Amino acid sequence: MDRVLSAELEADAGAVARSVQSYIDETARWRDGTALVATPMTRMQWRIWYLAAAGKFFEGLIVFMTGVAMPLIAEEFSMTKVEHGVIGAASLLGILVGAIGLGGLSDRFGRKRMFIVEMFLFLLFLCLACFSPSYWWLAFFLVGLGVALGCDYPTAHVIISESIPSRMRGRLVLSAFGFQALGALTGAVVGYLVLTNMPEVGAWRWMYATAVIPALIVAIARFWIPESAHWLLLRGEQSEAEAQINLLLQREPAYPKTVRLFEPKGGAKRENFLSLFNRKNIRATILASVPWLLQDLGTYGIGIFTPTILAATFGHKTQHMRNIADLIDNDVLAAKGSGFIDLLLIVGVICAILSVDRIGSIRLQIWGFIGCAVGLAIAACSSYFTGGTSILLIFIGFMTFNFMTNLGPNAQTYLLAGEVFPTSVRGTGAGFAAAFAKIGAVTTAFLFPILLADMGTQTLLFGLVATSLLGAFVTWAFQIHTTGVNLEEIGAE
Repeated sequence: MDRVLSAELEADAGAVARSVQSYIDETARWRDGTALVATPMTRMQWRIWYLAAAGKFFEGLIVFMTGVAMPLIAEEFSMTKVEHGVIGAASLLGILVGAIGLGGLSDRFGRKRMFIVEMFLFLLFLCLACFSPSYWWLAFFLVGLGVALGCDYPTAHVIISESIPSRMRGRLVLSAFGFQALGALTGAVVGYLVLTNMPEVGAWRWMYATAVIPALIVAIARFWIPESAHWLLLRGEQSEAEAQINLLLQREPAYPKTVRLFEPKGGAKRENFLSLFNRKNIRATILASVPWLLQDLGTYGIGIFTPTILAATFGHKTQHMRNIADLIDNDVLAAKGSGFIDLLLIVGVICAILSVDRIGSIRLQIWGFIGCAVGLAIAACSSYFTGGTSILLIFIGFMTFNFMTNLGPNAQTYLLAGEVFPTSVRGTGAGFAAAFAKIGAVTTAFLFPILLADMGTQTLLFGLVATSLLGAFVTWAFQIHTTGVNLEEIGAE
C-alpha cells in the first residue's frame, strides 16, 4: 500500500471536512496521479461483509432444512394437515413480524446493536427448537427464529451498504444475499447426511442442532465491528462518527490519518414509520415493497410443488408408507430434489452478482420478472400435452423461473430495498418492504394448495404470469436507479 497512496493525499488528509461516503469511496492514486480502478477494501469492511453474509446463510439453512425435517416432525407430533401448514409458514410469519417490528429499530438504536441482538435472539430460539416438547412449542420457537431472521433482512443489508464503497455495493450486497441460497443447499445436504447416518424420527432435532455452534461464533464476532458513521452523524454524534470511520478504514500504512466530517445540517434528524409514506419517500416505498410482494407470490408458490415435479421426473416415491423406513426413504428423496433446485438458485445469484454493476438493478429486475413470466407460461402450456412432453415443459418452465427469479427480482428486490431510502429511515423502509413481501409469502404458503385444487395448475400458473408482468410494470413505473450511486445522493433525491 505504500506505493498506492500518494504523499500529496496523506499531506492533505483531514484538511477539509467531508462526508462519510466520500471517505469510504475515495480512490487511491499512484505517485504519477493515476487513480486506481476501485477502492481497496479494508479488513474491517470484509469482516462486516462476511458476518452479514452469515445471517443470510442461516436464513436459507433453517427455512429450507425445515422442509426436509417436516415429514419427521409431522410423524413425531402426529400433526394434522392444518398443523403441517402452520409449521411450514411459522418461520415466514416470524420474518414478517421481525422485519416490521425489529428491522426499523436499527434507525433508533443503531445498526451494530441490532446486528448483535438479532443473532443472539436467533441462537436462543434455535436452541429451544432443538428441545421442543410439542407441536405448539415448536411452532412458537420457529416463529421466534423467523423474528430474528426478519430483523436481519434490513439490518444486514444496511450495515453492508453503509460501510463499503458505492462502486462495489451492488455486487457485495448480492454476494451476501447469495449466501441464502448457499444456506439452502447446505440445509438440504445436512438434512440428507443426518438422515442417512441417523435414520430415526428424532433426527430433525440434530438437523437444527448443527447450526448452534456456528451461530454462536458469528454472534460473538459481531461485537468487534464499528457502528455506522452515517447513522451516528445523523444522530449528531460527530466525534464518535469520526472515530468509527477511522476504525472502519484502518490500513497499513494508516490512511486517512485524520478524519473530519461535515456537521449535520439542521441538527439530528428523527423520522418515524409514517415518513415512509410522505411525498419524499412514497416512490421509494412503492418500488421497494410492491415488486417484492409480487415476486414472493410466485417464488413461494412454485416452491411448494416443484419437489413433486422433480420426484416424478427423476424417480418415484413410496406413495403409501408402511413404516418409519419408508418415511425416511421418502424424506431422503425430497432432500435430494431440494438440493438440485438450490443449485439453480445459486447459479442465478452468481449471474446477478456478475452483471448487476454493468446492467443495473432496475433493468435486471424488469428482465427477471419478464423471464419469470416466460418460464411460468411454458409450464402452464404443459397442460396441452401429455406424457414426457408435458413433464419436459413443466421442467423447463420451472427451471427458467428459478434461474430468472434469482437473476432478477428475488435478488434485486432485496438490494433495492436497502438503497432507495434516506439514512434516517433506511432500516425502517427496508424492514417494511421485507415485511410487506412476506405477507405474500405467508398467504401463498396457506392458500396455494387450496387454489391449486380449486382452480387447477394451468389457471394458477397463468395467474402468476400476470403477477410477474405486473412486477415488471411497477418496477419500470417507479424506478429509482441506485447502482454505483453514492448513498448520500440517493437520500438527497
